Amino acid sequence: MSLRRSCAERISARRRIRLEKKLLQLASVCDKANRGYQKVNNMLADSAFFGMFLTLACYQAGVLVKKKVKVALATPLLVAVVLIIGILLVFHIDYAAYENGAKYISYFLTPATVSLAIPLYRRLALLKEHPAAIFGGIAAGVLTAMIGIFLMSLAFGLNHEQYVTLLPKSVTTAIGMGVSDKMGGIPALTVVSISVTGVFGTVSAEAICKLFRIREPIAKGLAIGTSAHALGTSKALEIGEVEGAMSSLSIVVAGIMTVLAVQVFARFL
Repeated sequence: MSLRRSCAERISARRRIRLEKKLLQLASVCDKANRGYQKVNNMLADSAFFGMFLTLACYQAGVLVKKKVKVALATPLLVAVVLIIGILLVFHIDYAAYENGAKYISYFLTPATVSLAIPLYRRLALLKEHPAAIFGGIAAGVLTAMIGIFLMSLAFGLNHEQYVTLLPKSVTTAIGMGVSDKMGGIPALTVVSISVTGVFGTVSAEAICKLFRIREPIAKGLAIGTSAHALGTSKALEIGEVEGAMSSLSIVVAGIMTVLAVQVFARFL
């Protein structure tokens, strides 16, 4: 019995030694991998173009996906966000390293916002023909969005920062990010809320118009553009030329009204 016990103890000790060696080897591999990831992060952090290149490449991939897949959810913006998050997670790239280069893209937000005056100028004739209907419809949409966010923020107990982050959810990204940043919100989350709003509006636009028997092209375009901004406008263009024109017009007018309305509603919470 003592001989068997001695043999068993020796075998157990050998197994324990082998296991310890394997664990040490695994720890060494993990340590090398971590050092490698750290080197990559340091290299990318020093690069002024990595974040910009990754963002543009992922957005272009989103454009190609949109052309190939005729699905409302496959918007270039949404596809780009998913791809960027996936790449950062898989390769263990710090967000700070990505942001170091991607931040330069935000510099184009100001000229992009100013360029929204172009569709307003092109559709000025329609604006002059139906001023009361256009301004009244867009104002109703903006107020509905503001009041809805305010009531939901109260219901879910959101703080001021979260509240002002969601207020500009129904305007185009170029305007929404600037408004959120100025009012003390989180621009990154504002972009997410704008994307979700646009995708939902694109998917449900026709169904909602049918449900409420909205048949007037001008009314359709105003409703879609005011609630779902640029993503909704792409859907409005598919429905009809007048719908697309009114939707593009409402993006600008709704953006201006939202900027003014946020200054007031931001004080409520």
